[in-house]
Amino acid sequence: MKISEFLVVLQSNKTLDRFMNLVLGLIVILVVQTTYTIYVRPGAIQWREEQQALVNADPKYKPGRSILAVISEPEPETSVIVTVWALILAGLRFSRLKTSRAMLENDVLQLPPGSCILPDDTREHLRRFDVLPKFAKESLVPHVLQGALKRFGATRNIQDAATTVHHLCEIEGNRLESELSTIRFAVWSIPAIGFVGTVRGLGEALENAQFVLNSTNPAALTSGLGLSFNSTFTALTLCIVVMYVFHELQLAQDRLVLDTEQYAEDELISRLRTDLADVPAQAAAR
Repeated sequence: MKISEFLVVLQSNKTLDRFMNLVLGLIVILVVQTTYTIYVRPGAIQWREEQQALVNADPKYKPGRSILAVISEPEPETSVIVTVWALILAGLRFSRLKTSRAMLENDVLQLPPGSCILPDDTREHLRRFDVLPKFAKESLVPHVLQGALKRFGATRNIQDAATTVHHLCEIEGNRLESELSTIRFAVWSIPAIGFVGTVRGLGEALENAQFVLNSTNPAALTSGLGLSFNSTFTALTLCIVVMYVFHELQLAQDRLVLDTEQYAEDELISRLRTDLADVPAQAAAR
């Protein structure tokens, strides 16, 4: 089973889905923490030592900036962890949408041109969905089409089937939107984490201000300010990236729901007939 198929199966088990999200978060924490321990923080320390040596050799030397030094503190690291976690969750969500989109583009109904569906034919058409893999049955397109066919077979009313398509698409759209709550949490938590680093850095700078007055080394003050600005810079930059991906994900979901409703209207509702008298002659001949 492909990863995208496994993810669609998880969709039916909300508890397991949440558990997998938490496990994924723990894996991201482990990987990022290991990367920081092995590469980021040693690299930041080495860069600061090199810059200090250059300044000592030439007082007019203007130190540059290093991305490793900017993100080496705990708050930027936490922002990176949440960002990576959110991007992976968004990528998995895109994979699930791709699976549903593929079913839509492959014409899951596969009705011959000009054919019609009578109320007594609904069972035959519903059997096509029974042979689909479980991951496919849980996706948006089969769910909407099955609901419309069942409604038409039960009521023998085309308008009821059309109303069912609209309501199911609306419900599925709301469900897809609600499932973005974890990513939405990440979007709003990243700036909050940056603000925590800003407050901590300013607090350290103010606490150390009295020592700066009696010392010729201003590092006690500038280190706190550096933490403050670096945390804000990192969090806001990462937040922009995650927000863009989040909005693209919302757009992809909305398009899928709208395209599914349009497909159901064009390929299913327009072919429904209540009796043979409504079937065109050429279709009845078939």
